[in-house]
This record gives sequence, C-alpha cells and structure tokens, in this order.
Amino acid sequence: MQIDYPTLTRTLASLTEGETDTVALMATIACEVHHADDRFDWTGFYRVTEPELLKIGPYQGGHGCLVIPFDKGVCGACARTGDVQLVPDVEAFPGHIACAASTRSELVLPVRDGTGRLIAVFDIDSDLPDAFTEEDATQLQAILDASFAQAR
Repeated sequence: MQIDYPTLTRTLASLTEGETDTVALMATIACEVHHADDRFDWTGFYRVTEPELLKIGPYQGGHGCLVIPFDKGVCGACARTGDVQLVPDVEAFPGHIACAASTRSELVLPVRDGTGRLIAVFDIDSDLPDAFTEEDATQLQAILDASFAQAR
C-alpha cells in the first residue's frame, strides 16, 4: 500500500481543526499516519521535556524507548540539528539506538509549535530497508508544520 498524501492531509486537517493541545494532535497524527501505509511499523513522537532530552509521546506500534538524549540516535540527531533525518539503513547510522531489533530504516522529522520552537520529533520506523523517500519527508513535514502551527 502506498500512502495517499492528499487524502491523509485532508483527513488530518479535518480531525484536528481548531485543536491546540499538543498531546491530542500527536495522538491523532500518530494513529492516522501509522495506518496510512504498510511500510510504517512504528510511528510516534518523542517530546522535548527538558533541555537536551526527549521522552516518549503518543505512538502506534510496539514499545519505544522511553528517553532519548539529544546526543544519541537518529531522533537525537533530528532534535539536535533541527534537520530531517532520512536513514535508509539504521545499521550504518553512527550511534543508532535499536528500540526494536527489527527496524531497518527510519525517518525522523522536527516538530515545531506556532512560535517555531522545537517541541518534539516525529519518528517513523520500518522493518524494510530504504523504506522512505524524500517525498515522504516533504509531505509529512508539511502535515506536521500545518498541524502544529496552532499548538500551544
């Protein structure tokens, strides 16, 4: 199944219209994105809860890591740099944290509130190697940017 980004974008806009609570937004987005594509084996958020530290937020899939420092793993790299991390082979990523041994590729995107402050990262893991494309990164970043522009 290939993801239908126009439909996903419309669905999420409809479901989250007027919502400003970050946890409600994260829960809804994680659920809808996770079920939109068979490539997505773990889909969720790691929230910035204190300086240089991410903690697990709403997600779909098996257990995730509870805490990730900014200086560890793919999620930490995204939080530290503010840049999308598109990793075709997690084994080749220095310092990759294996929350699930089955993960082969990963896409992590920064999540900012309406003021531009980093509030989380959105992490998608796949058990398939090289599962994600630049289009996935671009489309999902646009969804996140639109969804969290109203967040408080």
